Amino acid sequence: MESFSVAQTYSLQVRSDVSVLTQVLSWFNQLYQPSIPNNIWLQCQTILAEGLTNAIRHAHRDQPTTTPVDIEIIIAHQQIIMKIWDWGTAFDLSQKIQSLPDRIDPQQYGGRGIQIMQKLADRIHYDRIDDQRNCLVIVKNY
Repeated sequence: MESFSVAQTYSLQVRSDVSVLTQVLSWFNQLYQPSIPNNIWLQCQTILAEGLTNAIRHAHRDQPTTTPVDIEIIIAHQQIIMKIWDWGTAFDLSQKIQSLPDRIDPQQYGGRGIQIMQKLADRIHYDRIDDQRNCLVIVKNY
């Protein structure tokens, strides 16, 4: 089993267009390391896809497609941290999570991204940062 003495950080910037999802997932898959269980990696793929899609479809809804979305992946010992920065209006993620139903409706189209991320992640938070962007931070332990 590989051991990490320091965290490895990877960054990518994409435009606000859902068509970049394939590119982002391809980039993410290149970061895979054998010490990470496959099921955890697949969950992280899902979390990343949901977080990016939410940033593009919701936070950047009224923004041009040239508006950047920054992504950072940190792979540390037994932990993957995903950060997604957007330029949208801030909202209270904790309050939103509390208002969601307990079950994910498989028939519902859209509106499930936060629920999916919250169920798959070990920690999730969304904060406004000093440069007027928002940062979604998702932590997955393995």
